[in-house]
Amino acid sequence: MTTSRQQLIRLLADGEFHSGEALGATLGVSRMAVSKQIKVLETIGLDVFKVTGKGYKLSAPLQLLDAEQIAAGSGVTVESHQVLGSTNQHLLDKAALLQKGHSCFAEYQTAGRGRRGKKWVSPYGSHLYTSTYWSLDAGIQAASGLSLVIGIAVARTLTDLGIVNTQLKWPNDVYVDGKKIAGVLVEIIATAGGECHLVIGLGLNVNMPLQAGLEIDQAWTDINQQLPHSLDRNALATSYLTHLIKILTDFESFGFGHFVEEWNCCDAFRDSPVVLTIGNKKKYGIAKGIDHSGALLLEIDGVISPFVGGEVSLRRAEI
Repeated sequence: MTTSRQQLIRLLADGEFHSGEALGATLGVSRMAVSKQIKVLETIGLDVFKVTGKGYKLSAPLQLLDAEQIAAGSGVTVESHQVLGSTNQHLLDKAALLQKGHSCFAEYQTAGRGRRGKKWVSPYGSHLYTSTYWSLDAGIQAASGLSLVIGIAVARTLTDLGIVNTQLKWPNDVYVDGKKIAGVLVEIIATAGGECHLVIGLGLNVNMPLQAGLEIDQAWTDINQQLPHSLDRNALATSYLTHLIKILTDFESFGFGHFVEEWNCCDAFRDSPVVLTIGNKKKYGIAKGIDHSGALLLEIDGVISPFVGGEVSLRRAEI
């Protein structure tokens, strides 16, 4: 992102009207150039109101992330970027050089992704797009159930905000009142020596712009819809990282079994009819939570069987 574009965003971040003439004078460009820059901002997900005689304003004030503030509060190394292709890919590309807990944030992702290659809608400055590096000396087998415990870290973060009825959907989504609010993507690099490198990605909806919301093909919610007051994104990022590091440390010390009861208490589909899609096959049954390995338990014709992750999709079945 160009320096002038970043400066324009900072000028508009207060949520007040700014005339094209005043913006141009500050940036050292013409009003026409300002108009062109505004159109670019709209393409990255910013809602900009244009009113004749008043100028331009964002639909809501914009708080940009502060890496130093987040690092000071969480105790880990933090980097923050205006634009990245993907926060996960950014850390994967240099995983061998990182220390545990190293975290990356981006205001905007051009190639944000979820599980099964799905696109993650990433409007500028609206949500949290973040990835954290971790490693496990015990190897890839020790990572079983990891995406599930990351969901617990998100649920704890939301609960601290006062958001009730946070739910977890196997294997990697977080819901509130039946609507998706966050998704987790864990990517693993195994090494010949046995150690595995992990990059833990999170997309957490904070304040969904109207146009971006129209692009999403499932029920969704965001933090602003759940709270009666505005939210400090830097405080949110700090809280999440604090919970995440605690979860990861406990996961290494006690294993996944330590979290099974907590996950099952938040299970969005517990005792509900569901359909599990594995490749081109579908299995219909009743969701019965997870076992101590993190496998989904599905009751089919009275028999409960475990199913593991991978290229699977779980949704509530229509009755």
